[in-house]
Amino acid sequence: MNIYEKLKECNLTLPEAPAKGGLYTPCMEFGENLAYISGCGPAIGDKKPCGKLGKEYTTEEGMEWARNSMLNVLAVLEAQVGDLNKVKKAVKILVFVASDDEFTEQPMVANGASALLGELFGTENLPSRSAIGVNVLPGNIPVEIEAIFELEK
Repeated sequence: MNIYEKLKECNLTLPEAPAKGGLYTPCMEFGENLAYISGCGPAIGDKKPCGKLGKEYTTEEGMEWARNSMLNVLAVLEAQVGDLNKVKKAVKILVFVASDDEFTEQPMVANGASALLGELFGTENLPSRSAIGVNVLPGNIPVEIEAIFELEK
């Protein structure tokens, strides 16, 4: 199925690729058919969350921020390759979660991103992943995600 049709089915709109926050490449293609996406946060439109999971935000809100972060990852990938239908599968995601000291549900937060990838590319193509709690993220965002995708060539 066409990924853009799938986005419509899920009532999702791909945001514009977020602006770079420093001196780096948002998407680096490498090898025969891989693309690495630098870390993306959850800000979409007017929604610019700041704070930590377990303090300002619940696990469920964190899942929403992870989903939004993954939408931004996909927007960066589309800006690089021109068409998300070129994605064969997501290979690996790394989810950073700004967490209060007592918060231990980073994997649940990461499920927001994994679930989105499952909806769009199929649950048989879920990526490997890591979910890591950190003290603070740039701009005090609650979630940041980086990813590696395999592309059709």
